[in-house]
Formats: sequence, C-alpha cells, structure tokens
Amino acid sequence: MDFFLDQNNLIVIFVAIASGVMLLLPSILKGGGKSVSVQEAVQLVNHKQGTFLDIRSADAFKTASIPQARNLPAADVTNKLGTLPKNKPIIVVCDQGRESARIAGSLRKQGYEEAVSLAGGLQAWIKDGLPLSKKS
Repeated sequence: MDFFLDQNNLIVIFVAIASGVMLLLPSILKGGGKSVSVQEAVQLVNHKQGTFLDIRSADAFKTASIPQARNLPAADVTNKLGTLPKNKPIIVVCDQGRESARIAGSLRKQGYEEAVSLAGGLQAWIKDGLPLSKKS
C-alpha cells in the first residue's frame, strides 16, 4: 500500500496510464481501426466480390475514382443503408482515409461486419499507380 502512496510512484503510475490512453486514442477515434491497404482491398474485391464505396462528393467522384466504385456521399450513407450488401466486403474510400475510417466504423455498428476503410484513401490508390476512372 505504501507503494501507491509514495509521491514519486504516483507520478510514474500517472505517466504510465496517460501513455496507455494516448496509444489507444487513434484506434478509438478511427472507429476500431479496421483499414486495409490498397493491395488488400484489391484482393477483397477480386476474391470476395467486395465493393468500393466512394463517400466523396459527386463532383470529386466524377473527377477521379476507382473503377467500378460506387459513389454514395458520406451525408447520404445512413439514409441508403438498405442499398448496401451486408454479406460482402465494403471498402469505404475517401480522399485520404480519415472520413472513410469513421464511416466504416459506423457501418460495422449497423451490422456490415466486413466494412473496412481504404488506408490512405484515393491518394494511396493513386500513389500505388492503379487506374482511375474519370466521368464527364
């Protein structure tokens, strides 16, 4: 008991707890942290008939998107949940992977267990040199 009451030990305990919280914070904010790399996303689509769900605006989607991606702006996702397949992977895509992580976490809470975020978003796709679709 004296160990916990010593002022120096209290500081060490506080620092340890604060460090643990700071390490867990990114996972908590990302909605569980279920994200996949570009290569893993391609595998999900090719082998499990996954769907790319692009949550950017319609204008951004028309400018450049992943081929065969479906556009459903983030604001509309909750209203159109019934149009998404529950039995297949959904790879949520935004520009850099931040917003998609939040949406994928929300989808998992709604029963879409295979919803994941594309790590790095469309920018990672472009960086890996994969093809883009442009719609006029």
